[in-house]
Amino acid sequence: MQTQNKFLDDMSKLMTNAMGVAQGARDEAETAMKSMIDRWLADRDFVTREEFDAVRAMAQKAREENEALKARIDALEAAAK
Repeated sequence: MQTQNKFLDDMSKLMTNAMGVAQGARDEAETAMKSMIDRWLADRDFVTREEFDAVRAMAQKAREENEALKARIDALEAAAK
């Protein structure tokens, strides 16, 4: 009976260690894949979300300024007639 318990204890330790190794391999594979994707995206000159949002805000501001200037020009042209 003592032998069976020792065997089961050893098997339990072996399975626990195997799960730890599998988890470590999974984490390492995820890190490697993320690095590969990040490099691939960087090589394609994609912009980040922050850069996109900044340029979008600048374009919106420029549109608003253009509309204000157009309204001012229209008002000056109307006054000149």
